[in-house]
Amino acid sequence: MPVQITSGVHHVAYACRDIDATVHFYEDLMGFPLVHTEIKKHEGGFFRHIFFDTGGGGAMAFFDVHGVGESPEWKSDISTGNGLPVWVNHIAFGADQETQDAARARFDAAGIAPLMDIDHGWCHSLYYLDPNGIMVEFCRDTPGFEPDPERAHALLHSTEETDHSIHLEGSRVP
Repeated sequence: MPVQITSGVHHVAYACRDIDATVHFYEDLMGFPLVHTEIKKHEGGFFRHIFFDTGGGGAMAFFDVHGVGESPEWKSDISTGNGLPVWVNHIAFGADQETQDAARARFDAAGIAPLMDIDHGWCHSLYYLDPNGIMVEFCRDTPGFEPDPERAHALLHSTEETDHSIHLEGSRVP
């Protein structure tokens, strides 16, 4: 029997390097209001834990850490900081065409071009990189696409490219 979750993801949390740049990116550009901040003393230092309302009852949170056990060379860019392509670890937010267009307009006005703009076949994705090196995605489902759990399981160990693979041709990937 599956675990009974009362709602989707409550929140996801990451570390941030620059709290002001992070607030600007998520509140002003992504359109997620800052709704909660807590400050805790810990291990001789302190941290701030900030939360942005992402809609649908979910939130995105960041830790602004100061002397709580972090190494001096810690990295917030969870993909490239670990030697992976930037697109491996990311967070995707459901969007419709209007939301994608509004996001593109806000980012364009701020002088920020999309990192990638990809039609995956089953969804269309618009990607941006936040000030912490974390990739965020506005993901619009393709009408008529139906999940296929049986096929998904059958392909788990395949190395053959599928018709709904991630295609990076023509994308701007650093």
